[in-house]
Amino acid sequence: MRQSCLLHCDSLIRWILVWMEVCVCGGGGGVGREGRKDGNVLLCLCAAGIVHENVKMGSDGESDQASGTSSDEVQSPVRVRMRNNHHRRISNEDINKRLSLPADIRLPEGYLEKFAMNSPPFDKPMSRRLRRASLSEIGFGKLETYIKLDKLGEGTYATVFKGRSKLTDNLVALKEIRLEHEEGAPCTAIREVSLLKDLKHANIVTLHDIIHTDKCLTLVFEYLEKDLKQYMDDCGSIMSVHNVKIFLFQLLRGLAYCHRRKVLHRDLKPQNLLINEKGELKLADFGLARAKSVPTKTYSNEVVTLWYRPPDVLLGSTEYSTPIDMWGVGCIFYEMITGRPLFPGSTVEDELHLIFRILGTPTEETWPGITTSEEFKTYNFPQYKAEPLVNHAPRIDNDGHDLLSMLLQFEAKKRVSAEDALRHSYFRSLGEQVQTLADTASIFSVKGVQLQRDPGKRSSVYPESCKFPRLLQKRKEGTF
Repeated sequence: MRQSCLLHCDSLIRWILVWMEVCVCGGGGGVGREGRKDGNVLLCLCAAGIVHENVKMGSDGESDQASGTSSDEVQSPVRVRMRNNHHRRISNEDINKRLSLPADIRLPEGYLEKFAMNSPPFDKPMSRRLRRASLSEIGFGKLETYIKLDKLGEGTYATVFKGRSKLTDNLVALKEIRLEHEEGAPCTAIREVSLLKDLKHANIVTLHDIIHTDKCLTLVFEYLEKDLKQYMDDCGSIMSVHNVKIFLFQLLRGLAYCHRRKVLHRDLKPQNLLINEKGELKLADFGLARAKSVPTKTYSNEVVTLWYRPPDVLLGSTEYSTPIDMWGVGCIFYEMITGRPLFPGSTVEDELHLIFRILGTPTEETWPGITTSEEFKTYNFPQYKAEPLVNHAPRIDNDGHDLLSMLLQFEAKKRVSAEDALRHSYFRSLGEQVQTLADTASIFSVKGVQLQRDPGKRSSVYPESCKFPRLLQKRKEGTF
């Protein structure tokens, strides 16, 4: 069994390295939480993807003969001679556009001349082989391109470091996944990357680079300063109601984008929602996405919390669809507005008890078919009456209570979708422009949309110069 899993893992690596499209994503910020040593929390980093590799490529719609050579070996841009009839001077901007590079990248000395000599004319397509070779020449896919700084966390199969890219001087998160284990768990991470390689959204954490060696797969993510749990702790668990609305909208934006592409997250919780200095919230850790089941542990050996799981899953349902995520959104919404988790159960039975005490023990009227569930009958729950949610979350207005109740429905098909939730009247105060944003556009690109100061005593994300005052002070003191 273990040998089979290892073979499957190895084939997955080769499949990803051969078939994933090269697409460099720009921008700073990213995964990693400053000051936290808890590896179980810090390993929630996976999201959308790219890859740069040095392997042979077959024909898959792009010509591998554009280099003008019959050899199957990957050619360096220095060695590949291309006929370029366009003798205009090539700029950094031209190369950035041609190779989809970040605007702030530092190209190696003399690279402009090499690229001009070896690249086909700009009005003709560039072969994937030459593209990979060009990116490798710049420094992508190489460990020496990234400087390790602090260790952020460590699990059974992976270690996460805070790092810095020599190409952009931006902070990154380096997630090193060890491949020598026999348990086959790294296959989950590799499958995750291949699954999510096409997700590119302002509210999904970005994977910048992938580096593959014999014993290690290193994922290079954008670096973000903290997660939502840390954010709530920093503001004394008393968030501005306005900020709750902005964070919830961003969460729903990222989730709606995933659901449109038939991707489920399945492990939503505050620790998996990362926040940068601008206040942009991004979904991370898609380790359970599209899994055949929802396990009790992740590949990083982290125990999967029960607090955000819907009752149908707790009772053994395996009919997973987008509503599985929407229950978690409701729990996170409540936690942001109240500063405390809604259903902090320690076991499955305890979790169900907490749910039924507040929402009422389900009946055929509130959850058709539940009384015939053998799993449900084994627990013999008391007959709790539903309590008004307003009693538990008085800070939410009427629209907010309506949205919360639409998220916390027993029956999965009755839960509001992420797409419909975005159009709920609760978000009307954010204006109409937020409804028409491009996928890669930040909500803060809309005029007038910004975070307010949280009522809590400790640091928070503020507009303009007040962003993360504690981190800024550390930078001034040279301790960050």
